[in-house]
Amino acid sequence: MKIHEQLQGAVTVLRPEGPLIDTDAGVMKQRLLQTLSSSLGRFVVDMSTIPYVDSKGLEALVEITEEMGRSGQALRMCGANKTVREVLELTDLASHFEHFADANTAIRSFL
Repeated sequence: MKIHEQLQGAVTVLRPEGPLIDTDAGVMKQRLLQTLSSSLGRFVVDMSTIPYVDSKGLEALVEITEEMGRSGQALRMCGANKTVREVLELTDLASHFEHFADANTAIRSFL
């Protein structure tokens, strides 16, 4: 899985490419944990290039959210397509994340 990183002010935007499945979920989880420690939780995951997620992908997102929750933070995501949003709703996980329409809106939420 390719994960693009862009710094916008004090906020890091990560944009993974491709489906969030199986072994790629572990790669993404590790990258998010690294970013969490280096950015003090000031990052956004741009989901716009993730066509779908499987159970391993959901598990990785939940584990990151739980880690962030220990310090009173929530995972901020943006740009998830209809399929990904429906999976989050059907699995009752949507409320675990802060979701925004686009990266700029998510970035402004830190202000």
